[in-house]
Amino acid sequence: MKKDLLYVDGYNMIGAWPELVKLKKIDKMADARDQLLHELSNYAKYQGVEIRIVFDAQLVPGIQQRYDKYDVVVIFTNEGETADSYIERSVGEENLLITNVTVATSDLAEQWIVFQRGAARTSAIELYKEINRIKRNIALDATLYEMQQYRRNSPLKEEDEQRLKAFYQQLIKSDSSKTDEDSK
Repeated sequence: MKKDLLYVDGYNMIGAWPELVKLKKIDKMADARDQLLHELSNYAKYQGVEIRIVFDAQLVPGIQQRYDKYDVVVIFTNEGETADSYIERSVGEENLLITNVTVATSDLAEQWIVFQRGAARTSAIELYKEINRIKRNIALDATLYEMQQYRRNSPLKEEDEQRLKAFYQQLIKSDSSKTDEDSK
């Protein structure tokens, strides 16, 4: 089975995701980075994908750094090196027969280059929507898990419980379609 690897252009996501844009505008870049790491960590754990988030050194000057935080790999490039060039080089090295590499960026030139190197690509907004979908799935799974735990003491008949679950899922779906429309 192939390993799934997702490279994320960190500042590209911060410039595209609505919650992160708000933090960026009020000069809370560190908070925006932490929120991005948190969201991607939950996504990685739920989907079973390895994530490497790359940030340009231009906004955090100094030497190249790489560390694990929130169970994702965080990379700050060398000073003068862009996240794009780091990702391009890494995709060429990592896109092997045993690895499915995807790059998340809205930079069209970057998307074409990684595509030429055999990697899949997704835009910042597509990843944002996917993460929100996964967050809804996590909430649904948690609710269903709680329902299973209480089932032993439930006064509901199984038929009534199934109808209630179906109604709840319908509510979640209608709420998610409203959220998707609001984000457009």
